[in-house]
Amino acid sequence: MANPYQIRPGKQSADAGVINSVSAQQAGWQFLNMEARRLQKGCQWSHDTQDHEFVMVVLGGRCAVQSNRGCWDEVGFRANVFAGMPYALYLPPDSQLKMQALSDQCEIACAWVKSAQMHPARLIRPEDSVIEIRGGGNATRQINSIIAPGFDCHKLVVVEVYTPGGNWSSYPPHKHDQHIESQGVLKEADLEEIYFYKFERQEGFAFQRIYTDCRSIDCAVVAQDNDIVLIPQGYHPVCAAYGYNCYYLNFLAGSAQSLAATDDPELAWTKSTWKTKDPRVPLVSHVMEEAVPR
Repeated sequence: MANPYQIRPGKQSADAGVINSVSAQQAGWQFLNMEARRLQKGCQWSHDTQDHEFVMVVLGGRCAVQSNRGCWDEVGFRANVFAGMPYALYLPPDSQLKMQALSDQCEIACAWVKSAQMHPARLIRPEDSVIEIRGGGNATRQINSIIAPGFDCHKLVVVEVYTPGGNWSSYPPHKHDQHIESQGVLKEADLEEIYFYKFERQEGFAFQRIYTDCRSIDCAVVAQDNDIVLIPQGYHPVCAAYGYNCYYLNFLAGSAQSLAATDDPELAWTKSTWKTKDPRVPLVSHVMEEAVPR
């Protein structure tokens, strides 16, 4: 039986360039739309953001972008997500762009949400992404910021997460399905979230549980390469299969441009057991050399 929160690649579009995609309407929510796309060298893709703010993350390869907000002759450098830090491009509503692949197997992932606000277009370079090593023990993982809370945009938040094989991630389980403020401080934001998965070896996989306090949702997903997993509400921890380094790209949008979340109170105690960090992280860093030939 198909899992309603998992979208397998290659079945969502007649466009052969689309790896995987989901619209807000398909997901049954208000904000997030997402598409991953692959282009061969010299191929072009055009997009009109219309009444949406938009972000494009280069997963691998290099491209050039022309738009009514500016032109960027070379965007991207890593061969794949395990070869270096990200390039990304943020565009406001009413932007028209034409992207051309400058290398073979150029892969991008895009997200867009409705917005009536105008914020400046911005190219996000690898040095702009801050690396955070989160967790401890076999719950250690790496988070690369792309559009962090406080970025000059309306609703979008974007991060990359690297989980070494055998480790837990998004742990302890947390949720962000209510907007909760206390004395002017945001304690939890109501966010829609997309996980887009990649594995260093294509046969890799991870388990992701999605569950709510009342167990109105309680299911497990076997996430594989290029899968989209939807998090409409509830807690959503991940465990990467032993031997298989796991990557997921998170797109979020909702009641605030924030990552404010609440841990599962029954499992939050596990943070107190984290005495050391896994020495395998970071899996990628700012010092990695360019991997795509010019």
